[in-house]
Amino acid sequence: MDCLKCSTCCTAPDIATLGKGLGERCRHLDDSGLCGIYGERPAVCRGYRPDELCRLVAAPTLEERVRNYLRLFGVEDEIGAMPRSPGRS
Repeated sequence: MDCLKCSTCCTAPDIATLGKGLGERCRHLDDSGLCGIYGERPAVCRGYRPDELCRLVAAPTLEERVRNYLRLFGVEDEIGAMPRSPGRS
């Protein structure tokens, strides 16, 4: 499966290598939702491959996709505020 470029995998899960917590937007995502360090991204990111999970969490907004991801894994109560899309307060 090709990457949907939806930013969910860079926002929903925790990524210890990057010091990124559950539901936090990766600091390396640019305003368009793409990786700003793609060529130098860590091994954990290089090893990720899009799969059926991407389709299971699909939704119109990043907030909804992250919520779906967290609900799917039963961890939606483990984070406080949901991440915001770029440009939103």
